[in-house]
Amino acid sequence: MGIREFIEENEQKNLAPWAKKSAAAVRGADEEPDGLRTAYQRDRDRIIHSMAFRKLKHKTQVYLNPGDHYRTRLTHSMEVSQIARTIARALRLNEDLTEAAALGHDIGHTPFGHAGERAINAYTGHFKHNEQSLRVVKYYGRDGRGLNLTLDVQDAIVNHTGDVLPKTLEGQIVRRCDRIAYLCHDFDDGCKVGIIGPEKLPGIVAMRLGTQPSQILDILVRNVVENSIGKPVIAMDKYYEAAMDEFRCFMFDYVYCSPELTQEHRKAEHVVTTLLDLYMKQPEMLPREYAEAAKTFGKEQAVVDFVASLTDAAAVQLFSRYFLPVI
Repeated sequence: MGIREFIEENEQKNLAPWAKKSAAAVRGADEEPDGLRTAYQRDRDRIIHSMAFRKLKHKTQVYLNPGDHYRTRLTHSMEVSQIARTIARALRLNEDLTEAAALGHDIGHTPFGHAGERAINAYTGHFKHNEQSLRVVKYYGRDGRGLNLTLDVQDAIVNHTGDVLPKTLEGQIVRRCDRIAYLCHDFDDGCKVGIIGPEKLPGIVAMRLGTQPSQILDILVRNVVENSIGKPVIAMDKYYEAAMDEFRCFMFDYVYCSPELTQEHRKAEHVVTTLLDLYMKQPEMLPREYAEAAKTFGKEQAVVDFVASLTDAAAVQLFSRYFLPVI
């Protein structure tokens, strides 16, 4: 018996009946199985080694250029992965599937976080970062072949937000942990920046979840485990879910839509919109990979794919090169 087969056999023995098993994973295009790694482990590795994943370290989470000690889109993805793996392991679900989906869920995110997403959506009429993440793993990387991830990982990536729940419990864990992670770490960073503080939290949040990011995180994670263990469902007690919903409203009011961030986000949206306009008018300026993509997907889609792929710094550099005078 090979190493992969041994791991797959252990999954059959040890994982919950409703956990996804690696041996049953399906890809969009058939491939020879790997001798060492299961299908989901292979997905995780392809995501980690992709250029799109590396770029996340230079893409905004919430705070534009806040300094070295604040979250980026990459550290957010890593935190989601850590939290999701903890829950998956406790529930005897497939940890490798969970990890791959968590690490890849934001792989198509734009420069400047949701400010960039809003700019592209306004320009094109429809753009969602979860759908872009699916596009990236399907069509980019490995010399244009895409990552050819399993259908379960693709489903978890595209449905980590939006109206449709992921088909797997592992994907549903990632969806829940994405929200838990960003609320807790954006609150933590907000306190460091000075926009908010624990004293401003609504009473229901402070009373039910606590006032420290690590405390809130621990309570929410434990509650998901306690309400899901031994069941084919990922759930949270309504008592804590109501507090989490109030926490999210608080974060939108005091952080995500705060005047301090709104002004900078408008500048970021202007940069993204200007670059979209530039490459739409002069598509011959697109890098070769995206010029080739235009032949398959059309000019607008290729321009969107390119601009969405940029890091914050690359977007600013391109804007400066073409629209600011050299002094």
